[in-house]
Amino acid sequence: MEQERIEEALELIWLLEEEGKSGLKRLYGYSDDEGIEDIVEKLKARGYVEVAGDKITLTKKGEEIARGIVRRHRLAERLFADVFEMKEEFIHEDACKLEHILSEELTDSVCTFLGHPPTCPHGKPIPRGECCKKYSVELKPLVMRLNDFEVGQEGRIVYIVPSDPSRLNRLNSIGINAGSNIKLVQRWPSIVVQVEETTIALDPDIAKEIFVKKV
Repeated sequence: MEQERIEEALELIWLLEEEGKSGLKRLYGYSDDEGIEDIVEKLKARGYVEVAGDKITLTKKGEEIARGIVRRHRLAERLFADVFEMKEEFIHEDACKLEHILSEELTDSVCTFLGHPPTCPHGKPIPRGECCKKYSVELKPLVMRLNDFEVGQEGRIVYIVPSDPSRLNRLNSIGINAGSNIKLVQRWPSIVVQVEETTIALDPDIAKEIFVKKV
């Protein structure tokens, strides 16, 4: 139980830093742990954080643990949203439970299974793992890039990660958005897809940014 409290405190410090809200007072204010001040002392004793005035900073050791927790949590959210299609109100709560019990090996397997998603369902970045660097897919991904689909294959768009944010509006205007059903019609010389009754040609670079779940 104490280990979970320590992990949750490290996770909260990571999240506050990510949102530009770091600081000891903010940590105390955002934490649900009534004994957060004692937990901070334990973090200091274990060499997970350094505290100077109101500034609290993760050490390399503490950052490594926090990074792993955030990665497990956000992958769990993606798993619950994409595979089990759970309701939004249950996703975060169940991910909080799973983040403390997933091993590193199982976490990488889940990540590979999902096609190494770059973000959680809320758009937050998922910290990369060794499996993402290697990108060797021993398990066939459930979610994959559109340009990795086979001709004739149908799927549902799960998320889009555009390198240029303005692309989202253009894609939305032609019916390509999260939740849309899509079929790959052609891969060469250009990628051609069918969305509902509309046939659309896409640049390969754009197709790489569209992640699809097979149906």
